[in-house]
This record gives sequence, C-alpha cells and structure tokens, in this order.
Amino acid sequence: MTRSVHEDREIEVIAYSGYKAEESPRFFFLDHEKIEVLRILRMWVEEGIEDRRRKRFFRVRASDGYNHTLYYDEGVRSWFLTG
Repeated sequence: MTRSVHEDREIEVIAYSGYKAEESPRFFFLDHEKIEVLRILRMWVEEGIEDRRRKRFFRVRASDGYNHTLYYDEGVRSWFLTG
C-alpha cells in the first residue's frame, strides 16, 4: 500500500550514519508519529543537471503499513517525503 503525497514535505528522520552522515533512514516522523523503517526496498541517487545537487532516495516499507519514498537532499542537508 502506498500513501499519496502531492508535494515534497520536509520531515525529521533518525538515520544510520556509517562512513558518511545520514547514510540511510531508520525512523521518521509523520504527523507527530514516529514510524520505523522496516525494510529499504530500493535506493537510488539523482543529481541535478544544472545545480549538480545530489539527492539520495529510499523507497521503504514502514511500520505504519505503507510504502514511502524519502530522500536526503545533500545541498540543504534535509530529509523529505515525496509522493
């Protein structure tokens, strides 16, 4: 099941930090609810052609019963939920 979101929304994420900061999401907060990432289904990186800004995307299965797409924008150092 996928929850529909119409625009990117900045969210708070608790992430695993290995050899680099904010390596992969472990928990995130949505509408004041702490949601656990049960499994990462897919990961990919996109880079802007003009601004060369990197975004690391994660398609995840979460404890709320939905699949979500989160991404970390390296340019602004923030996490977002996208639909």
